[in-house]
Amino acid sequence: MNAILDLILAVLGLYRLVLIVTIIMSWLFTFGVINRYNQIVDTIWKVCTALTEPVLRPIRNVLPNMGGLDLSPLVVFFGILFLESFVRKDLAPILLR
Repeated sequence: MNAILDLILAVLGLYRLVLIVTIIMSWLFTFGVINRYNQIVDTIWKVCTALTEPVLRPIRNVLPNMGGLDLSPLVVFFGILFLESFVRKDLAPILLR
């Protein structure tokens, strides 16, 4: 059971990393630091958005319009932190008795 909990925590950590990469890349695109037409950059962007958009889109639909400020990654980031804490502090002691 410990291995399953470790796997869940690893997947949540990887998703958090992909979310951070997506946020930073979107900032770099906005400020013209990296070129979206570079094939490697575009491939990384497509993979990151394919992984994050299914989670971010419903949250964007619920959140009010903030004038160009997208708070949905912040909501997902805090949700991941909550899930990690829940698994470590609440779920693990129950399952590992």
